[in-house]
Amino acid sequence: MDLPDGLTIARAASVPFVVILFAVDFDGHDYWATGVFCVAMATDWFDGRIARSRGRTSALGSLLDPVADKVLVLAVLVMLVDRDVAPGWMVAAIVVRELLISGLRLAALERGVVLSARDLGKLKTWSQAVAAGIGGFAAAGAWRDRIAWWALLVAVILTWVSGLDYARVAPRLWRRSAVA
Repeated sequence: MDLPDGLTIARAASVPFVVILFAVDFDGHDYWATGVFCVAMATDWFDGRIARSRGRTSALGSLLDPVADKVLVLAVLVMLVDRDVAPGWMVAAIVVRELLISGLRLAALERGVVLSARDLGKLKTWSQAVAAGIGGFAAAGAWRDRIAWWALLVAVILTWVSGLDYARVAPRLWRRSAVA
């Protein structure tokens, strides 16, 4: 296992710590939870940059990286629903899209087609992460919940736009692979 894979695993391993920090009530716990979340999400940028600079990507990293991102962001968003910062319907809309596109990717993989990450998908991930960070700081009292609501709305819109983009591209890729 190389450094980028280690960073991805560390990001995934941070999830229970972030959840516990949000859940356990002590002075400043929301700040701590959000801080750990932000540091963990920053490893996504570093692991990708390191892998590209070395010209190496691993099958493990390609599989785990998007899963680690999704699990970490979704865990924080669920905790923000519990903290009355994020509306449940917005988080549900994000979760549903993630499950649908993960299913689409699995169906494509069964047909020998890899649906690689698209630019809109990367933008979606970062919009969700930014919304989760803003929401975490709103939970801590750094600013009003309304700011978190708007950030999450942007993330919901980008999430569904990128999902529709995947749904638009997938059939073409399947047809191309059937011919090949």
